[in-house]
Amino acid sequence: MQITSVGHAGFHIRTAAGTILCDPWVNPAYFGSWFPFPDNTRLDWDELGNCDFLYVSHLHRDHFDAQLLTDKVNKDATVLLPDYPVPDLKRELEKLGFHRFVETEDSVKHTVTGPNGGELDVMIIALRAPADGPIGDSGLVVSDGETVCFNMNDARPVDMDVLHDQFGHVDIHLLQYSGAIWYPMVYDIPTRTKANFGKQKRQRGMDRARSYIEQVGATWVVPSAGPPVFLDDELRYLNDDRGDEGNIFPDQMVFLEQMEIHGNTGGILMIPGSTVDLRGKDLLELSHPVAPETIYGDKAAYIEDMAQRMAPVLAAEKASWATGDEPLLPQLKELFEPIMAQSDLICDGIGYPVSLVLGEETVVLDFPQRVVREPVAGEGKHRYGFRIDPQLVRTVLRDNEPDWVNTIFLSTRFTTWRIGGYNEFLYTFFKCLTDERIAYADGWFAEAHDDSASTELDGWEVQRRCPHLKADLSKFGVVEGNTLTCNLHGWQWDLESGRCKTSKGHELRSRKL
Repeated sequence: MQITSVGHAGFHIRTAAGTILCDPWVNPAYFGSWFPFPDNTRLDWDELGNCDFLYVSHLHRDHFDAQLLTDKVNKDATVLLPDYPVPDLKRELEKLGFHRFVETEDSVKHTVTGPNGGELDVMIIALRAPADGPIGDSGLVVSDGETVCFNMNDARPVDMDVLHDQFGHVDIHLLQYSGAIWYPMVYDIPTRTKANFGKQKRQRGMDRARSYIEQVGATWVVPSAGPPVFLDDELRYLNDDRGDEGNIFPDQMVFLEQMEIHGNTGGILMIPGSTVDLRGKDLLELSHPVAPETIYGDKAAYIEDMAQRMAPVLAAEKASWATGDEPLLPQLKELFEPIMAQSDLICDGIGYPVSLVLGEETVVLDFPQRVVREPVAGEGKHRYGFRIDPQLVRTVLRDNEPDWVNTIFLSTRFTTWRIGGYNEFLYTFFKCLTDERIAYADGWFAEAHDDSASTELDGWEVQRRCPHLKADLSKFGVVEGNTLTCNLHGWQWDLESGRCKTSKGHELRSRKL
């Protein structure tokens, strides 16, 4: 097996049975804040994109690069698709022209056949909680019969037993170790406190990665899936190029040193274009396109040179943002209030109004009342609030973005305050701005608390949550005769038997009143 780094979380895996391109990313993401580090623009993307299989782990924009996939990747490649309950990833790939899919089952080994008739064993571990990526994250296991590779990227699986049960020993483990979040940098807290929080966050991330390394027990480990590089002058302070122990974006060299300090000498540095040849546990060859010292020897100088070269790309990105001066309240009411009306558990979990300070305009998301409104005189500062450039909000509204977490918030182009702890329900709301996503997320939380709730529909008592994707049937269920239809996806059930008319399984609990 030959594995080539294509930057960040991206890898090209070559086997006798075929090639797999994983998570290719080259264009700036999150409003031009994130660029791949080190620079990967000079790779032969035509050659890399001429692959037999494509694996995109999830819809984060540093894994799903729509422009690169459109321009450079073979549309006849077979997509190894994670088992996600909300099919957004497949839909987005279909929009780009991909049409061959292997729809895997979560944590189940599958055998796929390459173009020459050779076979590969693959398994995708799918994480499906609302907190996992943008409604899902995943890791890929590949075996060519000699070598087992676990590409965990930035997924956080909870059970490694399934990996060892299905594949035995793992020869090479590719995983995230560095930050990919906006905390604590954007918070209104004292500088010293922020530095202390950052130091804790930095170390926790590396400790978590080392824990996974111990659980997986691979012979070789490649730190990957981060960090990005921040090339905008406004964001350059986020780069870990000044020896700041409170920086949450440590690079590969820092983590490899951590591994050695804790007695693990199996770490491998790979930069874009680096290739490792393996046969089982044996590392046959490791090669780099340039000496890593040219990057890490003077990292600040490397970043400065990269910033100058990428300045036109960043300028073009900024020029694409929406403009305007009309009030944003009407558009935000139209977007948020229908989502609030469908998500009682999430809104109640948030539990208080939240401020959006958008330039000169302030909009209040009043979750207890399920309304979007102007501030009321004398109500004071809310417990949670965000200051966001209205240009960014206009852009996500123009583009019908279903997820502010993985657009605005990951950009770090905002500031925020909070009184009290982190509110998972709030960020779940912001990443679920479609009927389908919010129904799934609200149902997930409801099921975690109570999976026995019922509702009454036209003389029938039925389980409240749809057996398909946990939509609230008190909101989406329609009864005609003895047939129940969930209008979120059009699935149907026979109420007398509980049998699903649309698919095998998914039985419904129901009884005539």
